[in-house]
Amino acid sequence: MRIVAALATWKTPQDIKAHYASASFVGRNRIVFNIGGNNYRLIVAIAFQIGVVYVKFVGTHAEYGRIDAATVEWE
Repeated sequence: MRIVAALATWKTPQDIKAHYASASFVGRNRIVFNIGGNNYRLIVAIAFQIGVVYVKFVGTHAEYGRIDAATVEWE
């Protein structure tokens, strides 16, 4: 994912959805990715205008079930 994100030229959420059909959008700018055979979740916030991806959460499916994807912040 890191290499893909570094090389990506995503300008809109639709650009991400075209590449990652299973990605889910939460709130204004957060995206949830299922990773590791759907055992883990990655939540990022993307500032499309400046091309920056902020990691907000990485955890198991069980941990994801206990957080609010729209507001969680990396600790």
